[in-house]
Amino acid sequence: NDCYSQSYPQLYEPGQRSLYFSKGAFIKCALHSCYSSLVLFFVPYAAVRDSVSTDGHDIADHQSFALLTQTCLTVTVCVQLGLDLSYWTAVNHLFVWGSLGMYFLVTFTMQSDGLHRLYASSFPFVGTAHNSLDQVTVWLTVLLTAVLCVLPVVVHRFLFMQLNPTINDKAQPPPPRRRARIRRSSTRCSGYAFSYAYGYGDLVTSKRFLRRPVPLRSAGSTPAGRSAAFRPAGRSAGYSPSGQ
Repeated sequence: NDCYSQSYPQLYEPGQRSLYFSKGAFIKCALHSCYSSLVLFFVPYAAVRDSVSTDGHDIADHQSFALLTQTCLTVTVCVQLGLDLSYWTAVNHLFVWGSLGMYFLVTFTMQSDGLHRLYASSFPFVGTAHNSLDQVTVWLTVLLTAVLCVLPVVVHRFLFMQLNPTINDKAQPPPPRRRARIRRSSTRCSGYAFSYAYGYGDLVTSKRFLRRPVPLRSAGSTPAGRSAAFRPAGRSAGYSPSGQ
């Protein structure tokens, strides 16, 4: 916000130096991607290998393994996205939880009996979601995979925040600014400099010179050195501070 920007102008330095889009950042991202790919493949593979369901049926098949892998991937990405979000607004909740809900809705719809009967060649995974996601082992595998993928990121950020903090980690919210209250008096007084001194103050504040008509002089009695359009005001027009 504006308080952080004005108090910590160094926050703009990582972007100016391209620290977030450097070769080192790319290598870290690539290593993290390789590690996550290995976890997302071998952990579900080890979980469904030589395993049976609670009713004794074999679930070690290609369809169950594919469903478990993509479920682990979707949950892991949503958990990682939740950790990267700084503010949880209504829109963020909608997209994070809506993505999970939409995934399961589409999965159960595409693997339903109705679509399989209409297009058997396009939807061969009939009943796989219902049979696989009904097992406790599957959900424990999803939880274990998400933890193994997210845990290195959390540990890496915690250690670097303690050992080598960046300017983003050092920035603390500045204290709120106190706004001075302006007290305005309700008394109405003139802005004339000498309104409270003896002189023309009473005349200005009373505004009598605006209400009274200026007495007209005859054209024959114009003083010497003055034009006929001259209209005197103030003391020369017959006013005095006392009003007489």
